[in-house]
Parts: sequence; C-alpha cells; structure tokens
Amino acid sequence: MLEMTSRNPNHPPRGSSIKVEPIRDLKDIKSIKKVLSDNPRDLCLFTLGINTNLRASDLLRITAGQVRHLRPGDELVIKEKKTGKERRITVNRAVVKAVRNLLAARPLDDNDPLFFSQRGKVLTVPSVSRLVKSWCKAINLPGNYGSHTLRKTFGYHQRVQLNTGVAELMVMFNHSSQKQTLDYLCIQPDEIRDAYMKLEL
Repeated sequence: MLEMTSRNPNHPPRGSSIKVEPIRDLKDIKSIKKVLSDNPRDLCLFTLGINTNLRASDLLRITAGQVRHLRPGDELVIKEKKTGKERRITVNRAVVKAVRNLLAARPLDDNDPLFFSQRGKVLTVPSVSRLVKSWCKAINLPGNYGSHTLRKTFGYHQRVQLNTGVAELMVMFNHSSQKQTLDYLCIQPDEIRDAYMKLEL
C-alpha cells in the first residue's frame, strides 16, 4: 500500500472547514442561467436550489411525482434528511417553469428521482458541489463555491434584495442565533462594511 506523503497546499488544515459563498450579484445568476439554458437538468437544479433553502441532500431526494403537478404558490413537502423534520416549501414561477422544462426533456416516472446523472444514477452531493464550481468557473466568478452556495444564495437575496428579517431567516435555516444566520449567509461582514461606508462625519 502506498503511503500519501504529499499534501495539496491549497487544501485547508485538517479539522478546519471551507466556507463557501453565495452568489451575490443578480447578473451572475442570470449569466449562469444563460450558460445552463441548453441543459434542463442543471438549470432545474440551479433554479430549485437558489429559490429554496433546501440542502443539496434534500434536493437530490425530490422525485418527479412530488413536483410534476406543482403550480406557482403550491407547497412542496419534503422530509429533511439531516433533521428528519417535515419541511414545506412554497414554489415560485421560476421553479415551476424549470421543473416543467426538465420533465418535458426527460420523461420520468413519479417515483424516479428528479436529478439523474448522465449515467442514469442519482446525483450525489459531491457531484452537486462540482457542478456548482463548474458553473461559477464558466462565468469567471471569483470565490469559493459548492453545494451550499445554492441555499446560501437564496438566503442572501432574501435578506439583501427583499429585506427579509433575520428572525424569519433563522426559522428558514433552523439556526439558533442571528449571528449564526448572518455568518452562514456571508451577510454580516457586508452589513458591517456598509455601516462604516454610510457614515461620514
């Protein structure tokens, strides 16, 4: 057995974590959607991911039957893999359109997972991370991105674009403190920086 003697210098130290970022700029979201316009599966995964607060593990458990007949304003009911809790997600027009396009391009039975790999297997969370990284790289977006980028993007724009309250976001993400929510969504540093910039004495 070969012993690993070298280490990737770009890999974080053991025990530390890599913090992925949300996609902050709306124009970058539009650019990614344009890149994915000819790929119904990836466009649906991206659209569903950034329009909900679902983890990648929960996105990958959605079946065609759960979403086939959804209309804007309907609820998607799922059981979270991590917590075992039931979560009710209201879907918007963008999600419904992306789902319908995917199902039109790839007929699936009701019990089939919505997101298959090219080899006909269910996608994995690491696969989603690689996809997200590739989408961001395709538009030359600097930063660190992964599967959590999708739900972080949802939360970030809920706060920044819609001014959704931190208390509501805490409930959405099942966090125990406002600081945890703001840190998770990479918002707190932005808001602190903006506070400094707004005041000129």
